Amino acid sequence: MAVLKVEGLEKSFGKTQVLRGIGFALEKGEVLSIIGSSGSGKTTLLRCLNFLETADRGRIEVNGETLFDAGQNAGSAADIRRKRLHFGLVFQSFNLFPQYTALENVTLAMDLHTKEAAKQEKRRASKAELQANRARAKELLARVGLENKMDHYPCQLSGGQQQRVAIARALALEPDILCFDEPTSALDPELTGEVLRVIRELKNASTTMIVVTHEMEFARNVSDRVIFMADGVIEEQGTPEEVFGAPKSAKTRAFLQAGQEM
Repeated sequence: MAVLKVEGLEKSFGKTQVLRGIGFALEKGEVLSIIGSSGSGKTTLLRCLNFLETADRGRIEVNGETLFDAGQNAGSAADIRRKRLHFGLVFQSFNLFPQYTALENVTLAMDLHTKEAAKQEKRRASKAELQANRARAKELLARVGLENKMDHYPCQLSGGQQQRVAIARALALEPDILCFDEPTSALDPELTGEVLRVIRELKNASTTMIVVTHEMEFARNVSDRVIFMADGVIEEQGTPEEVFGAPKSAKTRAFLQAGQEM
């Protein structure tokens, strides 16, 4: 069974329709790369999946559970927070809290989640629970190669290191699907490799991922499937060999050719 099913997703901002009937499925452990020009709807799709935007039409299903159906009530704020836990999102601009260390940035969401769960059970979060969160945060930072930077603040870290903290933070609540929105676009070329290396390691650990990226070579080498979006629709999708090696759509061919000429 697919871990994620998206059906007929549509989204407009005013009179501008950004998503036009988007539909696809994602199997557990797969890496899906989404490519396309700016304005094609890639980021809006990720934001709808993560409930940062509300689609106008369509359905989103994770592990057989319907998380979003435009024909039904979206639920309370608590319901939406619960649904967001299925997804982890790594932004292109890091979005770390500058007043917190790397360790605190990763621990924060876990502590809030622990305290909210305890509140629902009409008790206080235990010291042991919070210590367990801290231990997990340390494990995640070590996993992304930052075991020696845990007590550093974002201003003391390079862009690549900050993005790796953001990846650890997104992994902290054990999402079903990890989403990346152009994870290297804010980085200098020499720092891009360290972030892409972490994503490759996550793939080797069978992490289910959706990666919006402009790194065509990375998408070709790491993805199980590739979606090319244009004008708010999925213009073409398939294996990397199909999309990059033998694209059927003229728009796909033009996009890839333009990338080669840059």
